[in-house]
Amino acid sequence: MTTIYIYVLDTLADWEMGHLISELNSGRFFKKGAKQVTLKTVSCSKEPIRTMGGVTIEPDCVIEDIVTDKSSVLLLPGADTWNDSKHHAVIEKAEEFLSLGATVGAICGGTTALANFGLLDTFTHTSNGVGFLEMVSPNYKGSGSYIDEPSVVDNNLITASSTGSLLWTKQIIEQLEVFQADTLEAWYNYFSTGKPGYFFELMQSLPANNEN
Repeated sequence: MTTIYIYVLDTLADWEMGHLISELNSGRFFKKGAKQVTLKTVSCSKEPIRTMGGVTIEPDCVIEDIVTDKSSVLLLPGADTWNDSKHHAVIEKAEEFLSLGATVGAICGGTTALANFGLLDTFTHTSNGVGFLEMVSPNYKGSGSYIDEPSVVDNNLITASSTGSLLWTKQIIEQLEVFQADTLEAWYNYFSTGKPGYFFELMQSLPANNEN
């Protein structure tokens, strides 16, 4: 069983996690025999949060409930409220995950919180630009490890810019090993190009009756 912890906070950028959580929750393209995945929303309190799109989310659990396990994943979305000190605890949890070898995925504003705690300094990473990180994360010293790509994987850390959510999704799914390689490639090609041929490749790659 793999638990995916999705940190939710006010002004969360709805679109950045759309592809990822939909595919992981539905399991519609999982390979036969794929590990079981469960998603949990987590926040600094059980108080509902309101996303940038105006959607209200009531967290499933709080930061103290996170089980730090190598098989777990912690996702940090973009938001305009990361500079609030109440979110420091989840960044400390992210540091625990990284030290243990568990996967952390951060996108857009989520990368700024990691950068401000020095957690990007020893990983190759990306964000919305190295200048962006230097501007919004005063403690950031990782410019020498910055890669100007939409999404970057370095071992168990996967970072992305605000425009890199599709590639970020692909890389996280690849890390989880819940899709066949040809399914994942066809999925990514279809959603990144819209070409119908890739849709047929996607369908043909699935196990009979999509039985997990």
